[in-house]
Amino acid sequence: MASKSPKALPRIVSPAEWKAAHERLVAKEKAHTRASDALAAERRRQPMVRIAKDYVFDGPRGRAHLIDMFEDRRQLILYHFMFAPGVDGWPNAGCPGCSFFADQVPHLSHLHARDTSFVFVSRAPLKNLEAYKKRMGWDVPWYSSEESDFNRDFGVTDDSGEHHGLSVFLRDGDDVYRTYFTTARGVEALGAPWTFLDLTPYGRQERWEDSPAGWPQTPPYEWWRRHDEYEAAPRRKAG
Repeated sequence: MASKSPKALPRIVSPAEWKAAHERLVAKEKAHTRASDALAAERRRQPMVRIAKDYVFDGPRGRAHLIDMFEDRRQLILYHFMFAPGVDGWPNAGCPGCSFFADQVPHLSHLHARDTSFVFVSRAPLKNLEAYKKRMGWDVPWYSSEESDFNRDFGVTDDSGEHHGLSVFLRDGDDVYRTYFTTARGVEALGAPWTFLDLTPYGRQERWEDSPAGWPQTPPYEWWRRHDEYEAAPRRKAG
């Protein structure tokens, strides 16, 4: 019989000591939240770059361009999913880390309610993507960039191999702009609709946010719905 490992436990204190320690920690958490809000406000003011190149993808409805991924919405969050030759799991499965991330993506209706679409893009052929998507039970639209320079141009495929990342785009008419990119630990904390929206130019679109004049904003909480009830509510489109 194997010997038991020694227990590693936090220090045991009295209720009064616990309350004092907890209040000190909460104060630091509140400061962290305010700092995150300020960073999101700065992110909403970050300049953007126009995407001039016409990329063509293979998607759920056939050949598609970057603007098609918006599905008539103003904002697009695109996750660069590692699924290509040389990646762990090829050719039947995508990257374990990217798959871990994909399991945390919220119900897309909550993002759609804020005029934001969400997609995956990978270099694997569409048939591989669709088979793996079915196995994993995901409903995120997935596009293949197999026949384009998209991955290399956006820095997620290079001579060292594949990399993951997350890009944010804004559409103004027929023009598409890239507004933000993050990778590595920058995607670790993402998963809730709020964390994704905080990366977009328009943010959560709530009145308490520090946003430039003219940004779309509504009262907080009021736009929230159960995910099957959004269609019954008037759609508030950004811009």
